[in-house]
Amino acid sequence: MQGMSRARVARRIAAGAAYGGGGIGLLGAATVGVVLAEVQLAKRNVGNGGHVDPPRADGRYGGAFARPARADSPEPVRFAMLGDSTAAGQGVHRARQTPAALLASGLAAVAEVPVDLRNVALPGAQSDDLDRQVTLILSDPTWVPDVCVIMIGANDVTHRMPPTRSVRHLSAAVRRLRTAGAEVVVGTCPDLGTVENVYQPLRWLARRVSRQLAAAQTIGVVEQGGRTVSLGDLLGPEFAAHPRELFGPDRYHPSAEGYATAAMAVLPTLCAALGLWPEEERPDVSRREGFLPVARAAAQAASEGGTEVTAAMPTGPRGPWALLKRRRRRRIHAPEPSPLPQ
Repeated sequence: MQGMSRARVARRIAAGAAYGGGGIGLLGAATVGVVLAEVQLAKRNVGNGGHVDPPRADGRYGGAFARPARADSPEPVRFAMLGDSTAAGQGVHRARQTPAALLASGLAAVAEVPVDLRNVALPGAQSDDLDRQVTLILSDPTWVPDVCVIMIGANDVTHRMPPTRSVRHLSAAVRRLRTAGAEVVVGTCPDLGTVENVYQPLRWLARRVSRQLAAAQTIGVVEQGGRTVSLGDLLGPEFAAHPRELFGPDRYHPSAEGYATAAMAVLPTLCAALGLWPEEERPDVSRREGFLPVARAAAQAASEGGTEVTAAMPTGPRGPWALLKRRRRRRIHAPEPSPLPQ
């Protein structure tokens, strides 16, 4: 029943985004205000260790796979990262610990070719900054990305951006990137109920708001031809059980181990988008995979981290359909985690 309710709310938000509607209240305005004030207070409290810019991880990964220049030598994979502080790697001190570097290294190991990474993610960014980020990525006609990963949504919630507006900006960004020829994978809004300084009952309410936005993001992304991976619940049980290991020193952003956990969830979908991941012939029923109306798939994915949603059929009796997959995570041994000069 809860999943059906979340699916209805997500569909309303996505429809409002598509047709220019205004904000749709996820919860009572007063309740949401209290929740977000609590999260903002938590962010201020955890930030007293001092702000440190995330390390720059741009460069070439997988240099061990470079081959002598020949006419038939494969080109490096061009990989772009967009989003907020999570995409930028806020909270770690080494470039190789950022999610973009981890994904670039893993992608190079799977593809067995070098990967060129460009990261334009901005700490504090909301979804309305994606237009600027996409413009940056597409500004060089000689470097059009093969695949992009976007991680966005937490700041939309804490800054009370109307969810329809949030999804509209994200959908537009995915549409521009897809039109340019890039595959797109979106890590949806993380679970703000995992922030240590947010206490019950506000923790439950923060979780609910986060998951509703994540589900609506999924609908918008899938309808534009992208794929999503749910980060919310992934950063829930594991972060709640191991907060000292998976949260960074500021108690708000992930640690190196936390980013690695998130990257391991996104990597299979990133590789699958490029046709590099082995695909089963049919969904695995034992893992509760299958074809669902996109709103139901989005609602289910928002409740379980690491769950992928991608478009399946143009339409069905209840609207567009999607394939929900719970991909097995495979540990990738990347020989070169640090970027090389280009």
